[in-house]
Amino acid sequence: MNELIKPAALCAGDTVATISLSGGRAGDPDMIDRYHVGKKRLQDVFGLNVVETRHCLMGSDYLYRHPRARAQDLTDALMDSTVKGIISNQGGDDAYRLLPYIDFKVIHDHPKVFIGFSDISTVHNMFTFAGVSSFYGPNLLTPIAQPSALDSFTRDALTKALFSREPIGVVDACKRWTPIEWRPVKSEEVAWTDNTGYEVIQGRGQARGRLLGGCCGPLQQIMGTCLFPTEEQWKDSIVFLEIGAPYGSALAGLHVTRAFAATGMFRHAKALICTSVTEQDKETVLKVLRDEEGLTELPILCNGDFGHRTPMTVLPIGAMAEVDCENAAFTILESGVR
Repeated sequence: MNELIKPAALCAGDTVATISLSGGRAGDPDMIDRYHVGKKRLQDVFGLNVVETRHCLMGSDYLYRHPRARAQDLTDALMDSTVKGIISNQGGDDAYRLLPYIDFKVIHDHPKVFIGFSDISTVHNMFTFAGVSSFYGPNLLTPIAQPSALDSFTRDALTKALFSREPIGVVDACKRWTPIEWRPVKSEEVAWTDNTGYEVIQGRGQARGRLLGGCCGPLQQIMGTCLFPTEEQWKDSIVFLEIGAPYGSALAGLHVTRAFAATGMFRHAKALICTSVTEQDKETVLKVLRDEEGLTELPILCNGDFGHRTPMTVLPIGAMAEVDCENAAFTILESGVR
C-alpha cells in the first residue's frame, strides 16, 4: 500500500465542521439535543470551534432523498479554508450512494482530518482512493455524545491521533466497555463490563503493515466499485475489520468472510485485527483463513476497540502499525497527522 497524504494536526481554536454523510439522525427532533451535547463536548474538551455543514441537520428523510446534498457538504467543507477538520455525526447504511457525486481531486488537493466509523467506512475508502489518510474512529452522536461524559479512553485516543504530531505508540485495550446507549441516562445507570483485553487466536512473533479496513457491511456494498481496495493496496497491510455474524446469522458471517478472502484481502495482508467477536465468529474466521485459505501463520488479534461500543480508539488509515503476538499488543508506529 502506498503511503497516504497525512492531514495537518488539529489545534485548540481550530474550526471543525460536523457532517451527515450517511444517516441523518443528528437533525431529527428526538436526537437534536444529543447532537448539541456532542458539539459542546468538542468545544469544551478540545477547545474547537464547531460549525455545521449546510445540510447535516436537515433530518433523516431529507438526507436519504438527497445524497447529492450530502456529497456537496463534503466538497464544501474540504474547500473551505477556515475548516480544519470534518467530524461525522453518525454512520448509517447508504454512504455508497454518494459515489457519483464525489470529486476525488478535491479530496486529494485539500487533505483534512476526517473521522467517523461504521458506514463511514465507505467515505474512508473515498479518501484512500484519493490518496489521503483519514481516521476510523468516533462519530459525534456516539461515542462523543455518549451519556454522562466523554470517557478518558476515547478522549485520549482522539488527542493522540488528531492533535499530536508524535507517534501514537502502544494502543492499550480499554479497561471496561459498555454497549452504545441512545437513551439520556445518568452516569450511574450506564452498565460497564470489565474488558478481557486483546486475544491472539493465531500467529507468532511481530507483524508490521499499514492500516486498512473498516466495517464489513459497508465494505461489502462497495465491492466491485473503484473504492474497494485493490490487491496491491491490501499487500503488506494490517487489515482491521469489525467482523461477525450480520443480523445474528452465522451463515452470513461465513459468506462475507469468504467474499473478502476471494478479493485477496487476507492473502496479501501481514496481520488481521478484529473487534470483539464470539466463539462462533472466531471459528468462522479460522475456518476461512486457516482451513480454506491455508493462512496458518497469519497473525489474528481480536477484541480491538474500534467497533460499535464505548469506548473507542482511533485508527489512522494508512499509518504503519505493529501486531505483537507474543505480548498480545498493538502499536501504531507513526503519527496520524503532520
